[in-house]
Amino acid sequence: MRGFPVPDIADLQQTLGVAFKEPALLRQALVHSSYINENPAAVPGHNERLEFLGDAVLGLVVAEELYRAFPDLSEGALTRLRAALVRRDTLARVASSIDLGAFLFLGKGEEAGGGRGKSTNLAGTLEAVIAAIYLDAGMDSARDVVARLFALEWPRLSGPGAVIDFKSRLQELAQSRFQRTPAYRLVSEVGQPHDMVFTVEVNVNGEVLGSGSGRSKKLAETEAARAALERLGGGFTS
Repeated sequence: MRGFPVPDIADLQQTLGVAFKEPALLRQALVHSSYINENPAAVPGHNERLEFLGDAVLGLVVAEELYRAFPDLSEGALTRLRAALVRRDTLARVASSIDLGAFLFLGKGEEAGGGRGKSTNLAGTLEAVIAAIYLDAGMDSARDVVARLFALEWPRLSGPGAVIDFKSRLQELAQSRFQRTPAYRLVSEVGQPHDMVFTVEVNVNGEVLGSGSGRSKKLAETEAARAALERLGGGFTS
């Protein structure tokens, strides 16, 4: 694919952990529409079609992981968690963590306007890169890359500001109703080191009110809190 200037995408491939059979796909994923507007003969097109496909691939990967991590969570709750993981701010944060903005092909105006740091550009480019990986190496590779890139985002689901903060809600309810704080106990951890499933129980005032499983202790605690809330009639089940 002639006409592409630096940066060299070798560093990006190393960061992603993917050696592209067709590097042109990755380059295409990095082309912003402003670059085409100013350099119409340089490259075949921008990354918006790849962005469209990447949005679907990412949504499927995240939905599958949530389905497995929260076996008893309702459809509505799963939908909210997925939305938290694929929203623009989250995608831009993940893109920034691998310095994706440095690899963008931008027009001079977009460059001057701080385009390399714009959340819209970063989020869209990340989706396009995921699509490029999918087209070049298949769904398994796309899934592996998403798992690595989003590893730090999963704990945010049960942290402060989470879309569904079951643990905080349970603590409020337990203190209001029983004047006690929920206690979480790890019941089991099974599986290979890279594919562990944790099971946790939560009790209030000496009574086990719920249990849950997940790919991390935090996710298992979140699911246990959700189950306890459902039992106490104070959960998010819609």
